[in-house]
Amino acid sequence: MKKITIFVMLLCLFAVAGCEEKETMQNIASMDSRTASYDVTMKRDLLCLMMAYPEYITDVKREINGSVYVIMKSGKRILYDDKKEKNHNEKLANADLQDMMEQIYPLSDITNLMAEDFDPGRARVYALLKEVYGGSKGQVEKNLIPVKVGYKNYSFNRNNKAAEALQSVMKELVLLTEKRQDIRSCVFPASGTFNYRVIAGTNQLSAHSFGIAIDLASDKRDYWKWTSRKEGERRLNSYPREIVQIFEKNNFIWGGKWDPGTLRMNLPLGSHGMTDCLLKMLS
Repeated sequence: MKKITIFVMLLCLFAVAGCEEKETMQNIASMDSRTASYDVTMKRDLLCLMMAYPEYITDVKREINGSVYVIMKSGKRILYDDKKEKNHNEKLANADLQDMMEQIYPLSDITNLMAEDFDPGRARVYALLKEVYGGSKGQVEKNLIPVKVGYKNYSFNRNNKAAEALQSVMKELVLLTEKRQDIRSCVFPASGTFNYRVIAGTNQLSAHSFGIAIDLASDKRDYWKWTSRKEGERRLNSYPREIVQIFEKNNFIWGGKWDPGTLRMNLPLGSHGMTDCLLKMLS
């Protein structure tokens, strides 16, 4: 009887050990899967950044501790992921490159306001923008050139082909304004481009501060602090989609695809050139 009891106890111990080993193996497999997914996303993000800023990002470095940095033309290093847990507002206030690239901007048309806290393009790494477009008001102003919109010129940043992109947009839009009054009323007059200021209620610089944004059809009813979702949705669907499509085709993003937004057009990213060197470096 004693031998049988001991045998049963040993079977139980082996069973427990087997279950623990299986759970450990499953945890390791799960961790490996998450790590692999993270690495794929990181490579995608960094490749997109190198494609967007080919004249300004010269290298990508991975340190011994695993930290990955984007190396700018000036030599400045910008960390990809600070590994900090952040809520949406914290990401907007103190974004790293991973935060900035986390939400994917939808290129398809929308008829409803975006979900709460969905703001692709609003989380900005200012160290990157300053390297590309100018680190101070004076430096940005030196990079501004006039872009003709109808009979008026608007100041826009020439770096990273931003002004060239806006010029391409306006050439196409001005032709449409001759046939479409609804488009004409949005384009003329534009509400502004360069304006060195912070975003209301924050200490963060607006995209206008870098001369890479333009407001069209500005309406005080659009301001998120007092616009209802119902009114916002009605306004959203009143905008001519041809305007949005032409801007997006030229690498702008639409503030209407933020929660909620107006007909703002921002150019935090361009998309010029391709390279496969990143995949080689990080593989």
